[in-house]
Amino acid sequence: MGIVMSNDAKPGTYLEMDNNLFLVLEYNHCKPGKGGAFIRLKLRNLRAGTVVDRTVNSGEKMTTADIEEKKMQYLYQQSDEYIFMDQESYEQISLSTATLGDKVNWLKEEMIIDIMMHNGEALDIQVPFKVELKITQTEPSVRGNTVNNVTKEAVVETGAKVMVPMFVNEGEVIRVDTRTGEYIERVK
Repeated sequence: MGIVMSNDAKPGTYLEMDNNLFLVLEYNHCKPGKGGAFIRLKLRNLRAGTVVDRTVNSGEKMTTADIEEKKMQYLYQQSDEYIFMDQESYEQISLSTATLGDKVNWLKEEMIIDIMMHNGEALDIQVPFKVELKITQTEPSVRGNTVNNVTKEAVVETGAKVMVPMFVNEGEVIRVDTRTGEYIERVK
């Protein structure tokens, strides 16, 4: 547990407030013409999975949370829960879809990921910025349909939908940016 000034609570910072843990998603420093500066923060409650807006005074002291990153392997999905295994102790933990949010779109079985832990409690995961996924469903390419940047929808092995160029076919493996959900390139 440490102290950080509100001016330094940038996106990616973990904060402890009101007996809850939050991840800073957005940071906006505001300096109105009249009065003191303040900070607008968009925070995700790591236990509830909800997103809240907070306004704090510029220079206000805030408590950071002690977060430990632990490498774990994603095993499988069981109804609304995602099961992960510690690589050293073989202990298994589960996280709900509500906790993981859109990150479930990029989870592939046997993938090694970082799990954010706080006092032994699993709170969040960090998927790699780029993942390679196989296309399971998309419309076939049509010859002559290559006008500038024409895209089509493709479903990848995790169930996520990605817009891909017309030349990409079912069964091919593509690289996707997990931060934006955008197609990067075909993997050969």
